[in-house]
Amino acid sequence: QVQLVESGGGLVQPGGSLGLSCATSRSIFSIYIMGWYRQAPGNQRELVAAITTGGRTKYADSVKGRFTISRDNAKNTVYLQMNNLRPEDTADYYCNAGARGLGSSPGNYWGQGTQVTVSS
Repeated sequence: QVQLVESGGGLVQPGGSLGLSCATSRSIFSIYIMGWYRQAPGNQRELVAAITTGGRTKYADSVKGRFTISRDNAKNTVYLQMNNLRPEDTADYYCNAGARGLGSSPGNYWGQGTQVTVSS
């Protein structure tokens, strides 16, 4: 059974920073594109950022210049560093693995989700 274990998230004031991490097995991490998605109440789940095994990245326009996705191959972990957070970034954030390409639909493997709330 594939497991994506997320950590991080929480409550932060506008303009603040948060980091998310997602750990999985080497068998998954070494071959799959890893991504972060988010879903706000009443909205569809949307791509935030994704990264290939080779380190190529894709970001949603709304987070470019503020969020950074990275991966640590030694730890089988993908990270999302979120800076200059805005209230509209408030959502449940999900780790994903298995997309076929950076611009394709998400893969079949999902983490449990972690909540990010940006509020003063």
